[in-house]
Amino acid sequence: MDPSERERLRAIARGVGVADARRHIFLCCDQRNPKCCDQERGLAAWDFLKSRLRELGLSERGGVLRSKANCLRICQGGPIAVVYPEGAWYHSCDPPVLERIVQEHLVGGKVVEEFLILAKPL
Repeated sequence: MDPSERERLRAIARGVGVADARRHIFLCCDQRNPKCCDQERGLAAWDFLKSRLRELGLSERGGVLRSKANCLRICQGGPIAVVYPEGAWYHSCDPPVLERIVQEHLVGGKVVEEFLILAKPL
């Protein structure tokens, strides 16, 4: 890869907060063939998560990365989310549950046991 292209990629990564990340949340939504929850519900959860992280100043350089996942392979009880580095897997991630995950886990550093499927740090 051309060094100038690599530097452009690094600049993009810095701009979205990769260098500042403390946590990364993946949310299962927008599947072609939804199984864990219907597509509308998953997309509503994603829209909430995205806007809430921005509203709280957590996205971009605020320390929390977010990624929309097509499928996290737990095809029940969705929307499903996983937060790293703790490897905390959550079920029922509609907006009220996501708000708790944002406040208690992403901000407060405490896993939300009530909605935890399991935790497996990597």
